[in-house]
Amino acid sequence: MESYLGYLAAFCTTIAFIPQAVKIYKSQHTKDISLGMFSLLITGFILWLWYGILLVSYPIIIANSVTIIIAIYILVTKFRLDVFPSKKNN
Repeated sequence: MESYLGYLAAFCTTIAFIPQAVKIYKSQHTKDISLGMFSLLITGFILWLWYGILLVSYPIIIANSVTIIIAIYILVTKFRLDVFPSKKNN
């Protein structure tokens, strides 16, 4: 039962980032995304991943691995569009 609860929590927190990533992909707009918040969030995901690896907890490992990928996409897009925009993006 505990394992199922872990997988359900991992699923919910992971898919929570997908709508934001899709919106950014479609709009190519990230001005309202906080760079500091996403940087700190990714740091937290990396620490959770490390913790999951130490515990050999697959719900933690899988959820944070996938969420790191999605969050890095959002952060890289933020840098590409807002922090270091090219003339093409303006």
